[in-house]
Amino acid sequence: MLKILIIDDDPIVRTVLKRTLENQGYQVTIAQNGEDGIKYAKEIKPALIICDWMMSCIDGLEVCRRIKTEPDLKTTFFILLTAKGAQRGEEEDRVRGLDAGADEFISKPIEMNELKARVRAGLRLYQLHEDLKLQKQTLEVLNQNLRDELAEAADYVQSLLPSPLLGKVSTETLFIPSAQLGGDCFDYYWIDDDNLVIYLLDVSGHGVGSALLSVSVLNLLRSQSLPNTDFRKPGEVLKALNQNFQMSAHGDKYFTIWYGVYNFSAQQLIYASAGHPSGILLSQNSQNLAEVKQLDSLDLPIGFIPDVNFDEMKLEVLKNSSLYIFSDGAYEIPQANGTIWGIDAFINLLLQSHRQPLDDILNNIKTSHGLTNFDDDLSVIRVIF
Repeated sequence: MLKILIIDDDPIVRTVLKRTLENQGYQVTIAQNGEDGIKYAKEIKPALIICDWMMSCIDGLEVCRRIKTEPDLKTTFFILLTAKGAQRGEEEDRVRGLDAGADEFISKPIEMNELKARVRAGLRLYQLHEDLKLQKQTLEVLNQNLRDELAEAADYVQSLLPSPLLGKVSTETLFIPSAQLGGDCFDYYWIDDDNLVIYLLDVSGHGVGSALLSVSVLNLLRSQSLPNTDFRKPGEVLKALNQNFQMSAHGDKYFTIWYGVYNFSAQQLIYASAGHPSGILLSQNSQNLAEVKQLDSLDLPIGFIPDVNFDEMKLEVLKNSSLYIFSDGAYEIPQANGTIWGIDAFINLLLQSHRQPLDDILNNIKTSHGLTNFDDDLSVIRVIF
């Protein structure tokens, strides 16, 4: 039952209003002054308050102002009773009443049919506010649950990523999920004693769908489950992936991937790319100067069209060279002037900082761009030969 509080220092008005509203089926509480009215309002949290403006000690305007500052009473519908024809009914005072938080005004002597109608209207608005508040609380709970589930999913994806390699080849990685769950994944492992597989993929879009597809591809490659495929041949791997992951069968999602195989004995890297950002190989030339090679290709991402042949590239890797594989979140960073930071700027940063840990490079990016979160997943693999 909806509660109504009547605050009036006139006992006759209190009695008449209480009887009238109780006959309408409402639960009514009365207060004989403003101080009691404020106390009862905090205790019973009424849906609607009818309060006389002209009262001793604390007038109705101050009662309204104090009640409306209470968080639990903000949506309570507040009706001020004014003296008909008196100064309090004039436009200036109505403005003061509205500024204090009053929702409606009724002039004395009170016309009971008008009072009943205004009470019904006020209670409808109160109920609407309560329904909206409940819906907001429900949405906040659902959103928090969704954020928790996305964070759990991001943790799961991160748990699948490989540990650093040490020995004849060493690795270092960064994986910084964006505010939304994304589709970055990477892996590296010795497929035999002499050949190291290295790859990084980036599924289009964000959310659970992108992450699921990313993990599916990771598990497929890690288990070497593509039939009739030599995983030491990047072109064969990408062709098989393209045949198995067409967009039409995977929710119109596609992915880019850079896939390479390093042969330790030959000191040779074979790689292929499906629409992915270039790999960057940093090495020292004979004059001991840093040399940059971009390891890219013009082939389409995985899933666009079937029966695509992916070109393989091959190059010699000098001792102490560093290979960087990364997703576009590493350099597609919006600038204040509306432009994108860009891959060339990112390569320059790698040149200046390639002897530093990846965490220092990340902090450099954050600091120079004033970032706390990234709009897209940021993944980087550094392989030191």
